[in-house]
Amino acid sequence: MANDEIININDINYAVYKIGEWKNDYEINQIGLSNEIPVTKNTLNHVKWSMEEIRNSRFAFSDKEVNGFVAIAVQLNPKLQDMDIDDLIALEEKEFNDIMGELENLELLDENESIPLNGEDYLIYKLEKECHVTKSTPANEFTKEFHIRELKKIEDALN
Repeated sequence: MANDEIININDINYAVYKIGEWKNDYEINQIGLSNEIPVTKNTLNHVKWSMEEIRNSRFAFSDKEVNGFVAIAVQLNPKLQDMDIDDLIALEEKEFNDIMGELENLELLDENESIPLNGEDYLIYKLEKECHVTKSTPANEFTKEFHIRELKKIEDALN
């Protein structure tokens, strides 16, 4: 990979984020638990599509059917495991609406611009299709290091 490689903002083969904070606090919505904020229209659309896919997944939980966000959150967050299922469902709905509002109001980079692939201003992931799944791989050293730190945080939280 050349050090001076440039990618177009509108390249659908890359997801581009900035490191930042969401305006609201989230406990269930995994998108809102990340410090990765979409900065391109394609990345934003991919995040929204992913959220819909997770929400459209259905799981039996207690005597109710819940969406993927609720099911994942209960598995990963011990403090949610004792919460009433109806409260979890209501919290997920609120968080979904909040994150969608935040996503709709993001400042995005100009689609006609380009950025250096190996810069340290943005987290850049290379997107590749594998069967029916889109795999995202850190596209530069800055993103790889961030990704490793984030995975370590998740691992530490689960132990």
